[in-house]
Amino acid sequence: MPTNFTVVPVDARADGGPDEAAAAAEGVQGAEGAEGSEAPGPPEGEPDCQSPGDGNPRENSPFISHTDVDQESFLEGKNMALFEEEMDSNPMVSSLLNNLANYTNLSQGVVEHEEHEEDSKRREVKSPRMGTFIGVYLPCLQNILGVILFLRLTWIVGTAGVLESFLIVSMCCTCTMLTAISMSAIATNGVVPAGGSYYMISRSLGPEFGGAVGLCFYLGTTFAGAMYILGTIEIFLTYISPSAAIIQAETAEGEAAAMLHNMRVYGTCTLALMATVVFVGVKYVNKLALVFLACVVLSILAIYAGVIKTAFDPPDIPVCLLGNRTLSRRGFDVCAKFHAANNGTVPTALWGLFCNTSMPNATCDEYFTQNNLTEIQGIPGVASGVLLDNLWSTYADKGALVERKGSLSVSVPEESRTSGLPYVLTDIMTYFTVLVGIYFPSVTGIMAGSNRSGDLRDAQKSIPTGTILAIVTTSFIYLSCIVLFGACIEGVVLRDKFGEALQGKLVIGMLAWPSPWVIVIGSFFSTCGAGLQSLTGAPRLLQAIARDGIIPFLQVFGHGKANGEPTWALLLTALICETGILIASLDSVAPILSMFFLMCYMFVNLACAVQTLLRTPNWRPRFRYYHWALSFLGMSLCLALMFICSWYYALIAMLIAGCIYKYIEYRGAEKEWGDGIRGLSLNAAHYALLRVEHGPPHTKNWRPQVLVMLSLDEEQRVKHPRLLSLTAQLKAGKGLTIVGSVLEGTYLDKHVEAQRAEENIRSLMGVEKTKGFCQLVVSSNLRDGMSHLIQSAGLGGMKHNTVLMAWPESWKQEDNTFSWKNFVETVRDTTAAQQALLVAKNVDLFPQNQERFSDGDIDVWWVVHDGGLLMLLPFLLRQHKVWRKCRMRIFTVAQVDDNSIQMKKDLQVFLYHLRISAEVEVVEMVESDISAFTYEKTLLMEQRSQMLKQMQLSKTEQEREAQLIHDRNTASHSVVVTRTQAPSTPDKVQMTWTKEKLIAEKYKNKEPGVSGFKDLFSLKPNQSNVRRMHTAVKLNGVVLSRSRGAQLVLLNMPGPPRNRQGDENYMEFLEVLTEGLDRVLLVRGSGREVVTIYS
Repeated sequence: MPTNFTVVPVDARADGGPDEAAAAAEGVQGAEGAEGSEAPGPPEGEPDCQSPGDGNPRENSPFISHTDVDQESFLEGKNMALFEEEMDSNPMVSSLLNNLANYTNLSQGVVEHEEHEEDSKRREVKSPRMGTFIGVYLPCLQNILGVILFLRLTWIVGTAGVLESFLIVSMCCTCTMLTAISMSAIATNGVVPAGGSYYMISRSLGPEFGGAVGLCFYLGTTFAGAMYILGTIEIFLTYISPSAAIIQAETAEGEAAAMLHNMRVYGTCTLALMATVVFVGVKYVNKLALVFLACVVLSILAIYAGVIKTAFDPPDIPVCLLGNRTLSRRGFDVCAKFHAANNGTVPTALWGLFCNTSMPNATCDEYFTQNNLTEIQGIPGVASGVLLDNLWSTYADKGALVERKGSLSVSVPEESRTSGLPYVLTDIMTYFTVLVGIYFPSVTGIMAGSNRSGDLRDAQKSIPTGTILAIVTTSFIYLSCIVLFGACIEGVVLRDKFGEALQGKLVIGMLAWPSPWVIVIGSFFSTCGAGLQSLTGAPRLLQAIARDGIIPFLQVFGHGKANGEPTWALLLTALICETGILIASLDSVAPILSMFFLMCYMFVNLACAVQTLLRTPNWRPRFRYYHWALSFLGMSLCLALMFICSWYYALIAMLIAGCIYKYIEYRGAEKEWGDGIRGLSLNAAHYALLRVEHGPPHTKNWRPQVLVMLSLDEEQRVKHPRLLSLTAQLKAGKGLTIVGSVLEGTYLDKHVEAQRAEENIRSLMGVEKTKGFCQLVVSSNLRDGMSHLIQSAGLGGMKHNTVLMAWPESWKQEDNTFSWKNFVETVRDTTAAQQALLVAKNVDLFPQNQERFSDGDIDVWWVVHDGGLLMLLPFLLRQHKVWRKCRMRIFTVAQVDDNSIQMKKDLQVFLYHLRISAEVEVVEMVESDISAFTYEKTLLMEQRSQMLKQMQLSKTEQEREAQLIHDRNTASHSVVVTRTQAPSTPDKVQMTWTKEKLIAEKYKNKEPGVSGFKDLFSLKPNQSNVRRMHTAVKLNGVVLSRSRGAQLVLLNMPGPPRNRQGDENYMEFLEVLTEGLDRVLLVRGSGREVVTIYS
């Protein structure tokens, strides 16, 4: 489609005179590919992205290009002032319609790109003038009627019989007719630029299918060139000049091998010659296309004329039979054992071929002795009634004798030798499916019209009409030829593939009138021209694929000569074509290209069926005579024909297409073409979402669907990228992953920052290989934004059930954007929403995806059971390469009244039923009195909280105070470590807040409200807080004693207090609980079971 148009002002054309109108008309610009051209940049001093008045840049329209005309002066005094601020993105209807009316598609002629002009003026686009007959009908006719018709159709009729041949042709023609109907619907659904079938498939099925099928179509076209070249050489060496063979066979058995070697030599030389012609003078190839087409038409007319002539004057073409066996008439002239000479009988040349000497008393072949020689007419004519004899099939093995049904034959007890004798033998084993594969290339070529879509005056009208008429015409020709061949030609002559019984003459040529040479010469030039056309079209198809940029390693083939000729693509095409020529057998190459064409046709039908069933609003073809059932039938028929022709070739072709598809999906450039596969994916997603909406998944189907909470810095970059690494290791691409973040402010003010932040997050997700969705919320405050994400992220049944976030390391700083209040409220939100919560502490120490732990432990501290998530997480982590070699250890805590031995046994049985392998250890926590250290730590915590409330410290003082508490915590941590190694008395601990310090602070700060400091001396710690601190200190000491060297520690996360006054104390408890551990994952379950022992 064209990408750039210049909006031509209506008044400028009316008032400005012809010069201004002409200058404006030069602004209309088209392009062959929507992705390949760029809009001109803005004038100097103006921003790149113009705003329509509300500050938001608009998407560039494909019908508009911004001009250098000053919009303000242009709109001055106009009656459209109400819309003047949006004129840069929303043009006036008159301008838009004027551009659409002047739209002309670039022609795809011989030189696809116009010649470069020295003065860099705009290129002149010639209006295409080709109609339906010249542009579509005749090219399709030329491509469909070809080498198989002249060289193999008579042999197919003789081998399969008239009825089965009729079935073969009917199936293949039905397949192409259904494909043509689907193709017509796609081609008339909007403007089809130059590119034809590849463009239609890729834009309908997406870049993955488009690239795979486009390359298959390219390979099919390339192998078709090899088939046409082999057909040309076969006609030349077999029917025009057999003496031109370079390699001669020494024995009769070596004739077939010598013929293949000659085909390779001559085929390679012909390919080099044709490639040179295409490279140097491709314009002459297209000019000679009508000459080649005339050869095809004259040949077919000669066949019909010959059939009519046989009705009243059959040609005299004798065929020699020995018994019922057909003899090759290359080494003798007289079909008799003896002939009269000098008043006597003399053995003929045929006698010498079957006997050891030419004497009458020589030892001869037994079958030759027992049977008589007879001559029959090879072409008895339409009125002879031979049609009844040719109705049924006569399949045979390789090397079988070609025998006539109904002729007298005396069998011999033991089969005599046949090697070296002048019998006509079958060269390959024949059966129905082989004939289908050999015949199908004769109905290909229906894309010839759509490939010329750029040259047509009205492509949407010409392509359906011309293509369908060409298929109807060729189908009639093929079907009528089958009946006429069966009614005119003897069966043994039909099965004689190379005309050996006719002294090496072309069978169909002997039927033609006025001379066999009309067919021979006509078919020679026809196949030669078809080979040139294939070598011309295939490189351009490859160039179009390369220029789309969907397959990175093909980029080099998008370049060519200065005029756009695809030089490198032509070279690759010649090399691939050479592989087909080295096969050297027309019967072996034909099924290969049948596979690729059938796959291409199958996806054309699939594209039409998908678009029709999806009922997308843009699917409005002008061609009305289509239905999804017809497209589905055509697709099924193509698939069936692929496996009928050759099941192993079909599998290979599908494997090639599948590999290309996966490669494009993995490495290819992302393209958004509005294709049907994307619409199909949306429909499938909609259907699946409706199916999973009814209720929560079963425990066996439960997996963590993670909402990752990311925090951003001032430049909208992610603060903790290792959180995404942990997500990728936990998920391994399975299940739902939503990466969320919150920006503080209003959306109108922050939408640019939000877009930038989303791009940063997506790029980081790509680097960390995190497969999921990004959802960014702009909210007035962080607290509400995180609550909104937890409530509304996801869609329908595809919602998260787990929230992953990082521990707020600097939670004691009140100015921290992610303060402890937000954290605690987020914990409460996840609990209310019945979602699991994972909090990664020291997340920056977590491993990246590229790291590998060669050893180590993943320790699970199972204190309380809240659904089994603690058991499931290590199992999921060990599926990833980072954690694969780590061992899993499970610790559980036993109280005084618990039987620790029985607990260990029960836990081992439980893990066995869960199919999880792990070491089990039960840790006994003996009740002890609350130590003075714990009492003192709790007192310090409450004193600090009360003091900050009473002092109402300034920001600077709060930071200093937080630093003092941090130092105190560090000292406490060292005391805990010391006590773990060698217990000491708690009276050695020195309090940070002393009486002297508080008095000094009191006199230092004279502000009102500090009189309450005296209350701190009489403050007694809350007993509930003392018990909680006792648990945290004891449990931390136990965890440190066993898991200090673990690679990862998973720990039950206690819930926040119901009384919101103790939220700050809750953060202190968690800090004490995890002190001294490198990597900690605090886990809080959702309350539902996520593991089960049942299958």
